[in-house]
Amino acid sequence: MAVVHFASALQSHCPAPPLTVEGMTVGAALSAAFLHYPKLKSYVLDDQGAVRKHVAIFLDGETIEDREHLTDRIVLRGEIFVMQALSGG
Repeated sequence: MAVVHFASALQSHCPAPPLTVEGMTVGAALSAAFLHYPKLKSYVLDDQGAVRKHVAIFLDGETIEDREHLTDRIVLRGEIFVMQALSGG
């Protein structure tokens, strides 16, 4: 199980309070979250299902390693934070 949090910048497109979902990987947890918040999927993932360039995903406070297939394992009750990455200078 995991609790998925979407940052306020993403919630400007779709209100999305934290949600507890089933899933053994980040990808499975996000898929479950997108069933509740389908509008956010296209803001977070590209057409191939990889994390978009300007989106950051953290699992238990650490940046996920697999941005392409989202296979990072969730241990016990994970905390997933999805936010738009900062860029520019």
